Amino acid sequence: MPYTDRQNRTCGFLDIEESESSGKFLRRYFILDTQQGSLVWFMDNPQNLPVGTECVGSLKLTYISKVSDATKLRPKAEFCFVINAGMRKFFLQANDQQDLVDWVEALNKATKITVPKSCDGQQNAENLKSLPDVVGPKKQISYRTEIIAGVPIVTQTQHDRGDGADKAEREAMHRSHSQLPYFLGRPTQEHTVIKSGYCVKQGAVMRNWKRRYFLLEENSMSYFKSDLEKEPLRMIPLKEVHKVQECKQSDIMMRDNLFEVVTTSRTFYIQADSPEDMHSWIKAVSGAIVAQRGPGRSAATMRQARRLSNPCIQRYTSRIGECSSTLLQLCTCLRCVTSCLSLLLPPVRCLD
Repeated sequence: MPYTDRQNRTCGFLDIEESESSGKFLRRYFILDTQQGSLVWFMDNPQNLPVGTECVGSLKLTYISKVSDATKLRPKAEFCFVINAGMRKFFLQANDQQDLVDWVEALNKATKITVPKSCDGQQNAENLKSLPDVVGPKKQISYRTEIIAGVPIVTQTQHDRGDGADKAEREAMHRSHSQLPYFLGRPTQEHTVIKSGYCVKQGAVMRNWKRRYFLLEENSMSYFKSDLEKEPLRMIPLKEVHKVQECKQSDIMMRDNLFEVVTTSRTFYIQADSPEDMHSWIKAVSGAIVAQRGPGRSAATMRQARRLSNPCIQRYTSRIGECSSTLLQLCTCLRCVTSCLSLLLPPVRCLD
């Protein structure tokens, strides 16, 4: 669902139709800026892109005449709504029904919808002609999407590809931000998958931010380079996690929707796509930890229990108990000897 960032802008991910009537939807990060009077979209959250990266599309709010549900116009596109801007229509897909309602309401409120006159529509069409293309590539130009260092990069190719390649790329882009419980192409796991999805994580060495695919299971939390990878970049055992909470340093890091996973050796800083997603991850990880340890059992208690359950430690502890008992008996005997000597020997007086 859309959320309000630190600059009081409405932000969130949506799928936008590549070109009108093409039926091809691409995943983009949208920013509704009422102060600038524009709706812009990027390949990803600008915080995760190189500094100075330009938007891939924009639309002035003054050109928007109406925003409404488009389920009947695009029956195959789930949770679809349309932005009418003069002679052009922009079709977008939300993540769910509530997301659709929130975006339509936010856009209508920002544009202060009024029924346009016919002359206004003609004027808007002329204004749109003077604007650059606001939605990605043209029909006669093909583009290639690559993920480099966790960031999607679009480059123009010199030849057109078939519908099959375009479909595969579109599915990969949609899947890269999908919140489905699990990617079906991955081999079946023995453990139950509790939650999965993309988040942005801070690196341990370079302190840079990269988008990673996270997977929460019964006993561990892993992250992968993408949802296509089989081997994780790292697996975090839940038994080593002390706490999961909203990051208190989010103001210093200037990151929205930031939470932290504190372990024995390191603190992982993870950024979700929305406040709801952040709280969902915190709740899911915390619940998995409680389910593994049992209620009321802290990490320190679990470590002590594991230590005492070690056979070697048990033998060592029993030996210490035996030694303590022997020393106690010896001390008792020494006290008896001292008492007997005090009765047999006369007291010794000191001479002046």
